Amino acid sequence: MYDRWKLNRLSSFVVAGAIAGVAGCPADPPPSCISVDTSCAPLYAPTFDNIYTMTLRDTCGSQRASCHSAVGRQGGMSFEDEPHAFDALRAGRVVPGNPGCSKLIVRTDSPGASYQMPPGDPLSEAERCVLIQWVQAGALGGSGQAASQPGSAR
Repeated sequence: MYDRWKLNRLSSFVVAGAIAGVAGCPADPPPSCISVDTSCAPLYAPTFDNIYTMTLRDTCGSQRASCHSAVGRQGGMSFEDEPHAFDALRAGRVVPGNPGCSKLIVRTDSPGASYQMPPGDPLSEAERCVLIQWVQAGALGGSGQAASQPGSAR
């Protein structure tokens, strides 16, 4: 009888573990900083205009990938147009000159992590390189406007 009790307890733990795995227990939060290679090979010139038109708009802000569309606004960010996208990123999500400690880079340069952005298929290494080099160069906007830290003057 004791062995049957142990077997029932063990099977209960196995079932509970399987349910927890399927239900998606909360993942660890992303780290504050990661190591990045700023000498990588970018897919295209690392300007915000290019980033918006070649990566953000189609990958993150379109209606078919609605996470950051005008309706989705995940994390309070909308990539519906270039000014909204730039403002969303500079609102504490990039640290100009420090890509490894920028939330944008931590989330996009962590393929396979539960906090990876975009979810599903990650950006290519060359696309991630564009983001890294853009932040490293100061995270300038389309008109040369610098990204500012939260609470700082424009």
